[in-house]
Amino acid sequence: METVAFAAKNMHFKIRQARKEDCKEVSRMIMELAVYEKMPDQVKISPEELERDGFCQNPFFECLVAEVPEEHKSKEGFTIVGYTLYFYTYSTWKVRSLYLEDLYVMPEFRGNGIGKGLLSKVAEVGKKKQCVRLQLSVLNWNTPTLDFYAAKGAQDLTVSEGWHFIRFDEQNMGNLANEAPKDQ
Repeated sequence: METVAFAAKNMHFKIRQARKEDCKEVSRMIMELAVYEKMPDQVKISPEELERDGFCQNPFFECLVAEVPEEHKSKEGFTIVGYTLYFYTYSTWKVRSLYLEDLYVMPEFRGNGIGKGLLSKVAEVGKKKQCVRLQLSVLNWNTPTLDFYAAKGAQDLTVSEGWHFIRFDEQNMGNLANEAPKDQ
């Protein structure tokens, strides 16, 4: 994917495919997102695991980063100010799909079109890969994010179709795996 430059409200930024050396910055922003979502204790991933899982022969995810020039860097000195992490899924009803795991922009850079740019680039990736939908989940209290996605055309399937997002945690998945029929 080529790097794409944007300018909005006097804020210049570019969106590009993440590289191995970006994993530390992406890890930092994953924690910032978890703090915002009031779940920092849930984050167990390290930059090394991101590197292992995203930059291997068959990566488990893809990632884009938003980068600003040095003159616009954050108060802490960061130039990578946003990211989106996504992966491919498959629907037996609709075929190829894309799942957006995270989309995050540092608070001081919000309102400059960076989030929209990241979301649009993920949609472009999905379109090029012939995906027919982009899916994601949002916490029910996160009204600004729900409104952001709704304004871009997303539908809340919990409301419209009654779908619930279900998860087996590691322990319960292990319990299920232990109940699997044994190979003969």
